[in-house]
Amino acid sequence: MDDTAAAALTRDLLGDLLPDDEPRDFAVRLWDGSSLEPASGSAARFTIVLAHPGALKAMFVPPTELALGEAFVHGDFDVEGDLEGVFGLADRLRGRERGVLERARLATRLLALPVPPRERAAAAAQPHGPLHSPERDREAVTYHYDRSPDFFAAFLDRRLVYSCAYFEEADDELDDAQERKLDLLCRKLRLRPGERLLDVGCGFGALVLHAAERYGVEAHGITLSEPQAEVARERAAAAGLDDRCRIEVRDYRELEDDERYDKIVSVGMFEHVGEALLPDYFAVAYRRLRPRGVFLNHGIARAGPAAETSPFVRRYVFPDGELVPLPVTLAAAEGAGFEIRDVESLREHYALTLRHWVARLETNRDAAAAAAGELAYRVWRLYLSGSAHAFATGRLGVFQTLLAKPDHGEAGLPLTRADWYAGAR
Repeated sequence: MDDTAAAALTRDLLGDLLPDDEPRDFAVRLWDGSSLEPASGSAARFTIVLAHPGALKAMFVPPTELALGEAFVHGDFDVEGDLEGVFGLADRLRGRERGVLERARLATRLLALPVPPRERAAAAAQPHGPLHSPERDREAVTYHYDRSPDFFAAFLDRRLVYSCAYFEEADDELDDAQERKLDLLCRKLRLRPGERLLDVGCGFGALVLHAAERYGVEAHGITLSEPQAEVARERAAAAGLDDRCRIEVRDYRELEDDERYDKIVSVGMFEHVGEALLPDYFAVAYRRLRPRGVFLNHGIARAGPAAETSPFVRRYVFPDGELVPLPVTLAAAEGAGFEIRDVESLREHYALTLRHWVARLETNRDAAAAAAGELAYRVWRLYLSGSAHAFATGRLGVFQTLLAKPDHGEAGLPLTRADWYAGAR
């Protein structure tokens, strides 16, 4: 099939997939310059750009989310404008009911398109060993996090906080919202000078430094990523806080038996634990916490049993990552002996955070690609945009859960939450 015939067939397929009688706020542009314009005649929210005659075949054969994601990552198609909007279109296409004969006709025409280029870079994660063993977890986590800090700096705030921010207004600056989140965590923990704080999955050390500097604690941060630990140590030394901030590359299961903490926090690490190991995860935290201490667990949850982790995300972003419903998490925490004192949803905050990250990543495309490669840039642009859509539509949630370790019924907590907000910055 020559390019002219492939373009005609592609336009015909697009007419079936995207009929004119349905709302269309986007455009599609073919490799030959021809296009399908928004149905309303208004400006396009985004434009899908098909790179070659086999683009639709690469996108929809096989008809899976993984195939569509790989087609984007490897450049079979691109999106100009609001990539998050494409996920709403995908929802509409998936929700449309088609009969067996209609699906068969679409498949036959898709298969008639030219074979797309199949040279693919080997970027997918392939962790080895038993699932969620310490060795495999280290391999899976480093696949995601052991990138140049310059890559993360291309889209994160100045503190390199790689978790949900906390907004007062939707148009808050990201730096302000991330500082507000760090302070909220410290106030929920009710940190006091001289207390020992453990940060499980400390990342680049933003919370450890904030807690030590603003609240006078002795902070111990652990991570499985050596590049993150190096940055955290450098920042602690530069701030004159290295005497109160200890950063180690260590698995939470490798903490010393005699180490005890007044407060424990975990932000954005929980997703790597795995549902089967949640009882052990909470049991470790319970044993390491002194009586009348609290553990604040901040993590992403899926909306229900049907909301499985994306196969694209498992392969290219978070290998072995598992998102569980909130009730499963709470049951595991209670089973370890914790008392649940507070649960707060920050779902809308994460959608806002991710939109900031996407905008920054797109603005700093050259720097991100220079630090991690064009393929990584495309993977993360897709992943962050899809995540923003998932939080905005309620498929995913994120919760801060405050867990107490009472001593003979005494939790050591005030009767109200007033102090959390009275000192808000």
